[in-house]
Amino acid sequence: MNKDTEEQAAFFKVLADPTRLKLVKLLCWQRKPNALCVNALACRLGITQSAVSQHLRVLKTVGLVRGERRGYRVHYLINQDAIKHWRVLMSSALTTEGEPDKNSESHEVR
Repeated sequence: MNKDTEEQAAFFKVLADPTRLKLVKLLCWQRKPNALCVNALACRLGITQSAVSQHLRVLKTVGLVRGERRGYRVHYLINQDAIKHWRVLMSSALTTEGEPDKNSESHEVR
């Protein structure tokens, strides 16, 4: 459970940035023939290409984004296999069913 908790925390941290979350949402709508390059992503989000590149770098650390070279440019897509993996982990982090692990701390919410 501790390994999962660390992995879940890292994922939530990556998505905690509003611009990164917007970028993920935008990429979720893209399909392979319509993948977008950094310039197109920057225009759609209203931020600099440098900012998009930095956000993509962070998203790649958790495997959410993959790049596909097309000529001189790299076009970006959501990694569908990673989405499946993260859905399972996020679901387990937010479940209200079952018993908590004996090693986990119990906190009362007020």
